[in-house]
Amino acid sequence: MARMTGTAARGEQLLGVAVVSTTPVAGGDICTSTRLRLSDGRSAVIKTRPQAPAGFFAAEARGLRWLRDAGGAAVPDLLAVDDDCLVLSWIEPGRPTTEAAESLGRALAATHAAGADEFGAAQDGYIGLAPLPNRPLPSWPEFYASRRVMPYVRAAVQRGALTPDEADVIETVVKRIHTLAGDPEPVARVHGDLWSGNVVWGQDDTAWIIDPAAHGGHRETDLAMLSLFGITHLQRILDAYDEAAPLAEGWEDRVALHQLHPLLVHAVLFGGGYGARAADAARSLL
Repeated sequence: MARMTGTAARGEQLLGVAVVSTTPVAGGDICTSTRLRLSDGRSAVIKTRPQAPAGFFAAEARGLRWLRDAGGAAVPDLLAVDDDCLVLSWIEPGRPTTEAAESLGRALAATHAAGADEFGAAQDGYIGLAPLPNRPLPSWPEFYASRRVMPYVRAAVQRGALTPDEADVIETVVKRIHTLAGDPEPVARVHGDLWSGNVVWGQDDTAWIIDPAAHGGHRETDLAMLSLFGITHLQRILDAYDEAAPLAEGWEDRVALHQLHPLLVHAVLFGGGYGARAADAARSLL
């Protein structure tokens, strides 16, 4: 109750509107999410994390604004952000429908097509609680190898989540990445952490995207992430995307390449069998 009272007070302070009631929101192991019912009839969700890493919520806010500016996939309104929290418009949960899935596929294609200036971003960010280096590089293979794969290989080995032999397999893929990456593509505006938990199916029959690790990257990365942990109506999403923006030949063969980064992040953050899964994904490419 004390925590809820403090959360309500924080929401009122940031929004300038009285909070009528608060309700815990299920899900998420990094931040605490709470629904705020406001005196003006709106609802919002406030994400809080005591002693959040420096720039944690600011990075998320930048990504949300940037993705929303693309005019593609639906992104909740950013209502407020501070060092310890972030406030978004509330999305009333609904059920995943085939229509919403197809709309998400087309909208995601539009987000990617909005593009970016370069592979990377002006500032580093986070993926989960893991630091995310974003310093730009001239090509996607260079960026992916240097900013997405190798930093997490080293970190996973250090924490014992990846054996030296498994690391060697992944490094072999990195050495061949220019061949494995396929033909060059324009820089895409990507979400960067688009697993099923970061897609909210709204009661308005819209699929909303949240919690980005946004950057200029490769469009196949978001699709591979959707495939990694599974999402309802995945094939509908992929088919609608491909209709709107045909995917390059052989994209399905590159899914494992794009899944290396999230698997390595999970190895660093959670250990378990994620390091072995990353090594298996690498072997499948050789």
